[in-house]
Amino acid sequence: METSETQLTLDKLAVGSRLIVRSKTDWRFAAVSRISEERVTLTVCSPSGRTYRLWRNHNVELTIEGSIPVLPYETDDTWRDNFCGYDPRW
Repeated sequence: METSETQLTLDKLAVGSRLIVRSKTDWRFAAVSRISEERVTLTVCSPSGRTYRLWRNHNVELTIEGSIPVLPYETDDTWRDNFCGYDPRW
């Protein structure tokens, strides 16, 4: 698995853009739901079908893997190793 050297900040994504973020236990899909002057709001999908919000600073750098933006997180596993399983009904 090779990552590109292109760096992108969170505020450069358009509203509705999808990315991958780390929760406490696994990696999940998220979408940019709002970009305000103070912060960027992300809506994260949980495996149960519910959603929750995260707020991050504008200048957080994303890693691009192929065409997928990933919010960096200090952990031993990668999103490909520990991606959450969603209920197929959703």
